[in-house]
Amino acid sequence: MTADPLAGFPVRIEIPVAWGEMDAFGHVNNVAYFRYFESARIAYFAALDYMDLMRSTGIGPILAATDCRFRLPLEYPDHLTVGARVTEVQADGFLMRYVVASGRHGQVAAEGHGRIVSFDYEKKCKAPLQAELLDRLARLESGA
Repeated sequence: MTADPLAGFPVRIEIPVAWGEMDAFGHVNNVAYFRYFESARIAYFAALDYMDLMRSTGIGPILAATDCRFRLPLEYPDHLTVGARVTEVQADGFLMRYVVASGRHGQVAAEGHGRIVSFDYEKKCKAPLQAELLDRLARLESGA
């Protein structure tokens, strides 16, 4: 990878491709990419201490929508770097962007998005993003 495809991503995780993620066509099955996204999303939430905030308020994240653009088939063995960042914030949620980079091929294998909604788990409905969470998001995205 000449230019860093994960430049600007405040959260990056390393994931080895598992043999069992490959399908009958000899490449990583599409479902695995959504697991990679999920792992990066959870790492991002951990960097925010989002679960701690959720325990104290009852309001936390819920995945409303997700998509993936497959750019390169992956195979075992490979080692991936998966990045997550927030690209858009709205009153009741945010859009997260993901990039999966292949170490073996030195290029982007997949890109995707996740629409995360702020959810009141007691009332079972959407809730506005909390000021504390907005502050944490801004700090993480700015590199502070």
